Amino acid sequence: MAVATTSDQGLNFDLPEDLKLLKRSIREFVEKELWPLTNHLEEHDEIPTAALDKMKDMGLFGLPFSEEFGGAGMGELGYCVALEELGRANAAFSNVIGAHCSIGVMALYLDGDKSLKERHMPDLCAGKKLGCFALSEPAAGSDAANIQTAARQDGNSYVLNGVKHFITSGDIADYAAVFAVTDKNLGARGGITAFWVDLNAKGVTRGKIDAKMGLYGSHTCELIFQDATVPADHVIGKVGAGFITAMKTLDMGRLSLGAGCVGGAQILLEKAIAHAKERVQFGKPIAKQQAVQFMLADMATEIYAARNMVYNGAWKADRGERFSIEAAMVKRYCSDMAIRVVDRVLQIHGGMGFMKETGIERAYRDARILAIYEGTNEIQRMIIAEELLK
Repeated sequence: MAVATTSDQGLNFDLPEDLKLLKRSIREFVEKELWPLTNHLEEHDEIPTAALDKMKDMGLFGLPFSEEFGGAGMGELGYCVALEELGRANAAFSNVIGAHCSIGVMALYLDGDKSLKERHMPDLCAGKKLGCFALSEPAAGSDAANIQTAARQDGNSYVLNGVKHFITSGDIADYAAVFAVTDKNLGARGGITAFWVDLNAKGVTRGKIDAKMGLYGSHTCELIFQDATVPADHVIGKVGAGFITAMKTLDMGRLSLGAGCVGGAQILLEKAIAHAKERVQFGKPIAKQQAVQFMLADMATEIYAARNMVYNGAWKADRGERFSIEAAMVKRYCSDMAIRVVDRVLQIHGGMGFMKETGIERAYRDARILAIYEGTNEIQRMIIAEELLK
């Protein structure tokens, strides 16, 4: 977002031309390549390999990362612009990109040393290899500091033991940013370390794919580490600083999650407007009913607010400014907004909205997780309040 102050123009909130072009190209890609696959994802619970290959050819797996490491150099704002457009398609597509870019590879990108990034990021940015983010555990969801997965040093390596669960793309990823306890006496800040782990290495097992209420095509599973050996040079950042890496990464992920919420809500609003104009009851289109008009107005207002929150947070991230409170606000507001929007859109469609053929019931199921993953909205409120009360 270009924010420039001049004496005659004031503040300019227009997107730069390169991001406008990116936005158009992603929308065209979504409409041509991804929309037609919606029923396939629902029926088969998978993203076709051909679709993933086209996403790779589009450069989607390297969008936010610098050209130095093989990325597209679009930064967080460009990435959020792209995720907004991807959010217009089935949520599985933005989820597979998010698991890879927003949090998986992002952890490596933010805190990995140059040598580690040079070895791995070119293939990751090209989509030749996929990444994921392994923090959550059976006893450590919202309480992320309570992870039990342990790593002990053994010469020039670390040996990992433990279980991670609900890991998005864990079934297809080649690598994971894994967070493990290296010194339980130091607690979260000092005793947790981040590792870049080869998921095809000996000692790593993938659990069964979880059965979920929504997000068909985007899989989660357990990652099980049993004496899995990780080279010491695959530590991300400093030993003991893993919790900080996790929190920094999640801040970035919350911005792009918000962007996906905006895109998903926007296309639902467009569906609701079209339906309200066409659906006739009591002798006139329901768009003439004030109750429907108010729902449309409220949705448009909330989407407008959410979009500007996302863009502003991403702009701050790209400028190197602190944005943790903004990221928490974006995640909390945008996810709640998306859930409210799909509920209203279903209401406007009435009984037809409850039928599978409209796609709204799928969006309804997919949206519910937004207030839970990447930090529940209750946790976001805690983060915001803590910042306010400092």
